[in-house]
Amino acid sequence: MQRSLLRLAACAGLFASLCLPSAVHSQSALDKAGNLAAGTSTGGTNMKRFGRVGDSPIIGAGTYANNLSCAVSGTGDGEFFIRNNVAADICARVRYSGVSLQQVADDVVMKELVAQNGGGGVIAMDRKGNIATPFNTPGMYRAWVTSDGKITVKIYRD
Repeated sequence: MQRSLLRLAACAGLFASLCLPSAVHSQSALDKAGNLAAGTSTGGTNMKRFGRVGDSPIIGAGTYANNLSCAVSGTGDGEFFIRNNVAADICARVRYSGVSLQQVADDVVMKELVAQNGGGGVIAMDRKGNIATPFNTPGMYRAWVTSDGKITVKIYRD
């Protein structure tokens, strides 16, 4: 895993990734030219209803990036991410409110989703390279590497 992160950092400038135990993989990246990108893949929800669409493939719900604000990727209880348009909401708040990425991501994940009994987390990166990884579940596998090569890997709260 460390080698992969280092290769990505060398290409992207900054790279962050999260993985929930349900086999969801989320990424946010900032390249050397200042472009932000986000991506999410998922193994889906166990025993899901036929025809159910989760948050991962819906731009704005589980994945969103805007060079003027941030890149956000995340997942959890998909219905709540869809209803709240979580990724796009975080980016819009960063862009228009002037509040830090960390505060905005915490507000959405730790307050709004929790108030609705929605579980999950995000990995987000703003255009300055600041990273936020709030989650309201017992743990969230997450890692990031900075442009200077520093690797951080975490599972539980700090």
